[in-house]
Amino acid sequence: MKTTVIDVRGLLSPLSAWGVEKQLAKAPGVKQVDVNCVSGSAMVVYDETVTGLNAIKAKVRECGHHCGGEIVPKHLCEQEHPPGDAQVKADPAKATPVSAAPPAQHHQHTGQAQTAQAAEHADRDSMGHEMGHGAGMDMQAMARDMRNRFFIALVFALPVFLYASMGMEFLKLEPPFGMDRNLFLFLLASGAIIYPGWPFYVAALRAVRNGVANMAVLVLLSVGTGYFFSVGTTFFFAGEQFYEASSVLLVFILLGHWLEMRARAGASDAIRALMDLAPPQATVLREGREIELPTAELKVGDTVIIRPGNKIPVDGEVIEGESQVDESMLTGESMPVKKTLGAAVIGATINKSGSFKYRATKVGADTALAQIVKLVQAAQNSKAPGQRLADRAAQWLVLAAIVTGLATFAVWFWWIGQPLLFAMTLTITVFVIACPDALGLATPMAIMVGTGLGAMNGILFKNAAALEEATKLNVIIFDKTGTLTLGQPEVVDVATAMGTDVDAMLALAAAVEQGSEHPLAQAILKRAAGMPTQPSSGFTNIDGMGAKAEVEGRTVLLGNRKLMDAEQVDMNGLVAKADEMQGAGRTVVHVAHGGKLLGLIAIADALRPTSKDTIQALQRRGVKVAMLTGDNRATAERIGHELGIDIVLADVLPGQKAEKLKELQAQGNKVGMVGDGINDAPALTQADVGFAIGAGTDVAMESADVVLMKSDPYDVVGALELSRATLRKMHQNLGWAVGYNVIAFPLAAGVFYPFTLSPEIAALAMSGSSALVAVNALMLKRTRLAGIRRSGGAAKMEAAKGWKSA
Repeated sequence: MKTTVIDVRGLLSPLSAWGVEKQLAKAPGVKQVDVNCVSGSAMVVYDETVTGLNAIKAKVRECGHHCGGEIVPKHLCEQEHPPGDAQVKADPAKATPVSAAPPAQHHQHTGQAQTAQAAEHADRDSMGHEMGHGAGMDMQAMARDMRNRFFIALVFALPVFLYASMGMEFLKLEPPFGMDRNLFLFLLASGAIIYPGWPFYVAALRAVRNGVANMAVLVLLSVGTGYFFSVGTTFFFAGEQFYEASSVLLVFILLGHWLEMRARAGASDAIRALMDLAPPQATVLREGREIELPTAELKVGDTVIIRPGNKIPVDGEVIEGESQVDESMLTGESMPVKKTLGAAVIGATINKSGSFKYRATKVGADTALAQIVKLVQAAQNSKAPGQRLADRAAQWLVLAAIVTGLATFAVWFWWIGQPLLFAMTLTITVFVIACPDALGLATPMAIMVGTGLGAMNGILFKNAAALEEATKLNVIIFDKTGTLTLGQPEVVDVATAMGTDVDAMLALAAAVEQGSEHPLAQAILKRAAGMPTQPSSGFTNIDGMGAKAEVEGRTVLLGNRKLMDAEQVDMNGLVAKADEMQGAGRTVVHVAHGGKLLGLIAIADALRPTSKDTIQALQRRGVKVAMLTGDNRATAERIGHELGIDIVLADVLPGQKAEKLKELQAQGNKVGMVGDGINDAPALTQADVGFAIGAGTDVAMESADVVLMKSDPYDVVGALELSRATLRKMHQNLGWAVGYNVIAFPLAAGVFYPFTLSPEIAALAMSGSSALVAVNALMLKRTRLAGIRRSGGAAKMEAAKGWKSA
């Protein structure tokens, strides 16, 4: 099974997306489809042995939409253009961000690729007329096109309004050149209705062909009914004309749709920003020469040269030089990260100071940026449980509007006996006001903005269900090692015998351990960094007890109490202190020189600087915190007490972690699990929401629902706040959309006669409701999530630090 995200252009409304979804779901080999009208894309899960990307693209085109293929970040991956394409060679930045075939095929079948490309271009050109908006327009281009159509409709509708109502009653305006008034209004109304409304008419016919009834169908019914009835009264029979109502109605519809599309385009800002992060060119070392290549042409193993201010094109490992790199655009971490020999660098990050060379390890779709884009796209296209119900409700709402509109005409004209003009006006009003766009946009707009905001700050939600489930969590379990702690031994305490200098004791210990790769030795060397040390000789490892070496002609011993007893070392009054350190769950290294104990070095897995703040912040939000560890009960209780943890689960073997989660879930709790994404995979899968911490560049972990790019447990708080803020927007939008239709239907049908609505007011209400939902979702960008607080040098996170807006 393969999951891919493809672009689908020309989606006029949410139910247009549902039509494509229905047709794609019928295709052989397609297992799941989620089409998002806001992003103009579709997530498709399909069986590669049955179907392929080209067949899926063809199916999208059968539905009447342009599909360029899989969406990938600009500059990173091979483009559709065959080798030698002049446009790509001249300006790689303008290459289309889609890829449908492996690069090798382009090289092997250049002629075939050019033929296929020409055919696709011809297909797009022929489709341009059918789609109304033009071939392959993105959401921003569609918004501009809708704006232009609005102004054209306005220019023609104003004289229609003047000559049809005000002109007749107040201004006494007469048509020029002695023309018949209805003929003159016909010409003006045709200019206001035919071209400006063309995308709606095409979308309506396409929707019917795809088996759905959408907003465009209602626009066609309302505007078309008034216009064609008026044409009939102009040329074929006597009667009232509706040119004014139809023209002004379409002006308001176009205005509302233009504003809605602008908002929908704004919801995609975060993903567009991610797509544009990678630089178009890279400087590489080939055959001893520096050359510039398009980033998409980089290969694994290439040596890439980076200078101050350069963007790093692809992922890799530093092989020469050092620098500070700004990784905030991908991880949200504000402080530059030092890169030295062997350090990993991430594509799309920015080099700040020095120059260095690195070896490319991941290129194209394998880079961290490409993985992040893919995860965010999948999340934005996925549907929350409530959205599927809203989609079905929107479809039934359109059908209900059609039935209600026809019934309204029948009741008022034939049964009650009102004039034709009155009955037709109410019917058109019903068709207009019941547009389900607000209902269809309520959830996907909020999800688009919420997941985008998270991605720009290093919090990757992998699906909409996780976004919704995170709001229900009342217990969050943290794995201790590597999550609440750094996962690296560190010197946490030092004690010396009377008359012994601390630095001298540490320098002596470092002299013995220099060159050792043991984790405890590394902790001692790190603590003694910068201190002058004496050379040592005769290093000997003593299994299970420690090590010894010769320093300044005398033996230095480093190890546990057993080693001291075996070598009959004088404990020098430090027995009680050693027992105290040991009882606190620390590893105690004894340092002896010349037969006497000089001091004690306590080593432990140090807590992350943000762990305590994380736990307190979660508890303030009504969430209990549990810690899961393989440590003995005494050590676990000490750490739990130090952090203020509610539930301590000690002596837990790796294979038992998922069972502990099940026990808490059996008590009726909604449980989240925070782990490293590798050793904790079964527990992350068992959790209601799994948070993977310590992702680095490996962001595509299957076991987690949420990936925390910064390796910071405090981001769990940010994830919860973001999910709650997003769900609030979803509920607000759904509440407004449902409430609007409950009130609008009876008003439009004349239930409260003599108080009725005109089609123009109905169009304003309909357009306004959709625009309001879209803008309300965009307000999520103003959400300020819990961030980093620092105190005591650089230890803690700033609780009130505002996160970057998407």
